[in-house]
Amino acid sequence: MRGSTARTPSARRRTIRTAGALASAGLLVPLLGAAPSSGAEPQASGTRLQDAFASASEEYRVPRSVLLGVSYLQSRWDAHGGAASVTGGYGPMHLTDARTALASAPHHSEGEEDPRGDTSRPMPPPEAEIPAVPSEAELPARLKTLPRAAELTGLPAEELRTDSAANVEGGAALLAAAQKKLGRPLSSDPADWYGAIARFSGADDEATAATYANEVFAVIRDGERRTTDAGQRVVLAPEPGLRTDAAQLRSMGLRKAAPGDTECPKTVSCEWIPAPYEEFKDPGGNPDYGNHDKADRPKSQSIDSIIVHDTEGRWEGVLNMVQDPTYVSWQYTLRSTDGHIAQHVKAKDVAWHAGNWYVNAKSIGLEHEGFLTAPDTWYTEAMYRTSARLVKYLAKKYGIPLDRQHILGHDNVQGTVSSTIRGMHTDPGPYWDWQHYFTLLGKPFHRTAGPNGGLVTVAPEYSKNQPEYTGCGKPADTCVPHGSAAVRVHTEPRDDAPLIKDIGKRPGGQDSTIDVNDVGARLSTGQQYAVADRQGDWTAVWYLGQKAWFKNPRKQPTALDAKGFVVTPKEGATEVPVYGRAYPEKEAYPAGVPVQAVSPLPYKILAGQKYVIGDKVPGEYYYASTFDTAGHKVVRGKDTYYVVQYGHRIGYVRAADVRVVRSGS
Repeated sequence: MRGSTARTPSARRRTIRTAGALASAGLLVPLLGAAPSSGAEPQASGTRLQDAFASASEEYRVPRSVLLGVSYLQSRWDAHGGAASVTGGYGPMHLTDARTALASAPHHSEGEEDPRGDTSRPMPPPEAEIPAVPSEAELPARLKTLPRAAELTGLPAEELRTDSAANVEGGAALLAAAQKKLGRPLSSDPADWYGAIARFSGADDEATAATYANEVFAVIRDGERRTTDAGQRVVLAPEPGLRTDAAQLRSMGLRKAAPGDTECPKTVSCEWIPAPYEEFKDPGGNPDYGNHDKADRPKSQSIDSIIVHDTEGRWEGVLNMVQDPTYVSWQYTLRSTDGHIAQHVKAKDVAWHAGNWYVNAKSIGLEHEGFLTAPDTWYTEAMYRTSARLVKYLAKKYGIPLDRQHILGHDNVQGTVSSTIRGMHTDPGPYWDWQHYFTLLGKPFHRTAGPNGGLVTVAPEYSKNQPEYTGCGKPADTCVPHGSAAVRVHTEPRDDAPLIKDIGKRPGGQDSTIDVNDVGARLSTGQQYAVADRQGDWTAVWYLGQKAWFKNPRKQPTALDAKGFVVTPKEGATEVPVYGRAYPEKEAYPAGVPVQAVSPLPYKILAGQKYVIGDKVPGEYYYASTFDTAGHKVVRGKDTYYVVQYGHRIGYVRAADVRVVRSGS
């Protein structure tokens, strides 16, 4: 009718896409936080993404809070410049198109560490590789939601991948279709959408679907507001009284996951997929076993740390490998699409994951589905949140402090002896968002002292901190600019000064590089260091036995003032050795247990230098080199050690060699 304001669905769709077109133009550049392409509207004034949520909500009759809540749990409303996530998900709604996006890589392709890290029973690096991306028919439905959204909306797949407003529309169409399939009305009450939200997760088991829906409802109840990576301001008003209706899951035909007495908090979805403890013959026909060791922690030894890894491969392939007795192991794997957890090794047992036997014997390993050298492949908020819930649960259960001295990246674990330093792994790498992770843990990094506190906590603003890296493709290729948790350190207070040398990694004395896997001159968010000097916008810290400078301007600081305790060489000592493991003195070993050398690394702490203490630990060695556990023993000596933040990686110093002082004194 002439003069009518009614619009056809296609007209409404054009309006939605137009509403976000200018804002999305800046998202087409495949760079996180990069400037928009020429001609795009400045990002700082962006409200069009908020309008896109409103328009899609109206068109598909999905409550706006449901659409915003789901999107926040997927991406925190970020678009990542049109780049895919680690599981091939695109845009604010994380619409998955795995055949287009997913890559394959060998597990932990950088470094040739012995994952067990025990010189009494060395093992070669694992040879298994992540299988290639499966065919379209083999891909689970959770990895191909974008093609389905294209069918429902009539929009081209490329537009759904690169245009944020179109992507939001695709997500709304999927939610509406899920609601209809469940036989439920397109209600304005968010509580009526519990089942559709659960189905949107793509989970094939009831517990994961419920956990995902509960997390979305938690986001809606609390409300959120933030400015996205493209400068779009988005607000979700809180709805504190929102109820849930878990009964909607009963008609969905989802499988019951086998919890298997898993060690997980009740607020996450967790199933038992065990790593095998089996005997086999090695290639030479000799008896061998894997892929972990039986123990009795924490009765036998305390569990002092949690190690964050990334898988360097997709979920299904990684699960296949951890179930191989000839491969390595870790306690938990976390899935990116929905945060689902699989536990493989009990916390009481020792998994082979960190490349350092002392650390393995006293830690728990978490593998997150992801790729270190693909900066544009991003982690979902669902996985970050689930991981944080798991870490908080484990930390409380085993008395592990929630700080960066105890919640470590694999890249923070030291080599056991000099010969193993070069082969140590470097995941999860500079693109893991430690600040956001610790905020979810309830322990955000903040200033704890004035300028004279004597320490700094590394804390750059992730999205704005974009140091240049190479090696994401071919060795000389420059990685796309991307938000990073890492800060580079130099020999002098200027940008063109050489990077700090790491004589452990490069015994010949060569400079460190900007390769994405080179941690020789790298600070990481949350790590603490003793201040050695200040000069203008530059701060120096003690690092690898040297004075290491990094830019730390007052207007945009990359580190926060802090205070605490540090170690320095005892009176009269010009230097003290640094160790890669805290093993007991030889007199502590009983008959039948081979003595392990207390072998110093090529690193030293010189007189006058100070290093932050993470913990004081006993000299311990867990002897477990046979399948039969009868001969396993924990050797504990009289020597004690301090764990210190020596470089990017931690180190150990004998308590007898140092004295403890307050920082700033």
